[in-house]
Amino acid sequence: MNSPLGGTVVAFPGRKPSQVPFEREELQRILDLYGRMVAAGEWRDYAMEFTKEAAIFAAFRRAAERPQARVEKRPSLRNKQGMWTLFGEHGQILKRGHELAGVLAPVERRLLKTIEG
Repeated sequence: MNSPLGGTVVAFPGRKPSQVPFEREELQRILDLYGRMVAAGEWRDYAMEFTKEAAIFAAFRRAAERPQARVEKRPSLRNKQGMWTLFGEHGQILKRGHELAGVLAPVERRLLKTIEG
């Protein structure tokens, strides 16, 4: 399993890694979108959380609010509806899928509307 810094996470024999990581390419894609949303004035802060079940990236308009968007990676759902989920500000599921790019598409479209309009 690759770590976010490009190395490999090696668990002790017979043990699973203690947390789900974002792979380098995944994190790079998410942070690229975050940077463009910051430049557009939509987002100002972010947080990441890593648990045994999921890796979570949350983007905030203001730090004191609930996240405006949240991307979750849950490998346990890989063979079901897909391991990626995009949640909206009120916790509603906006998109699920097997590919990160497809799950981030609603945020990408919103960014284009913000830039054009």
